[in-house]
Amino acid sequence: MKKTDNPELRFESAYREEGLAPRSVTLFRKMIDGHYRKEGRSLPWRKTGNPYRILVSEVMLQQTQAGRVLDKYRLFLLAFPDFSSLAKAPFADVLKVWQGLGYNRRAKALKKTAETVMSDFGGKLPLSTEALIKLSGIGKYSAAAVYTFATGKPSLFIETNIRRVYIHFFFRDRQGVRDAEIMPLIEKTMDMKYPREWYYALMDYGVKLKQEVENPNKRSSHHRRQSPFKGSVRQLRGAILRTLIESPRMTKSQIERRLSGYKGDVEALLQELVSENFLERRRGRFGIRPGK
Repeated sequence: MKKTDNPELRFESAYREEGLAPRSVTLFRKMIDGHYRKEGRSLPWRKTGNPYRILVSEVMLQQTQAGRVLDKYRLFLLAFPDFSSLAKAPFADVLKVWQGLGYNRRAKALKKTAETVMSDFGGKLPLSTEALIKLSGIGKYSAAAVYTFATGKPSLFIETNIRRVYIHFFFRDRQGVRDAEIMPLIEKTMDMKYPREWYYALMDYGVKLKQEVENPNKRSSHHRRQSPFKGSVRQLRGAILRTLIESPRMTKSQIERRLSGYKGDVEALLQELVSENFLERRRGRFGIRPGK
């Protein structure tokens, strides 16, 4: 491939000469869109406008790669196809389907959101970022993403793959890049007519960069190295919940014997899970809190 045929080089040349002028914005969009048309990922949550399904996917994708989400997303929707079924389901049933995704607080928050949608919004997800951000487990990113993906209207947000793209192209020689510096660039390069597809294209280009270059996100001020899962408190918390899904009522001693191969303070985590309303304790035995 000749240098002039390389879309990255064409964009870099234009940006170096003109900054973020119309020509460089156009080249940037063509480069990202061109990759998406050829290599874009076919993901089930991209093929629906159903707000419930989009919300489920966004909650599942928090801190979890798309490949791990695919099977769980399908199984979850089979078990709980809408807000009503999720709101009515026993919490233990929700956790049982969720097992394997980790970060079980997300399952708890998603169920609570379903209950709120049914009780306060007549079973329909409120589609404004202001209303979405008030729901359980929904932060600024998720509220804006759900809004755009469910309505096709533009909003500004950033996640790890999008961050990687902008740091790679606009902050090549910088360390400690803040999201506050990236957001104006996202706004200026946004495809206002097709924002949903534009964000998908950005995410997929970010995946491509992760595979081809040293992770640009290491130069983000928000970058944190994730601690190992094995031997972590998070692993033991998940094991406790999994054990009580399989055997609903157990004493502390029974749980400790079952989990003797794990490191950590089982008693302290049991109390923590009770205080967070994951578990209940009755007559000296622990179990998943029933919920509705």
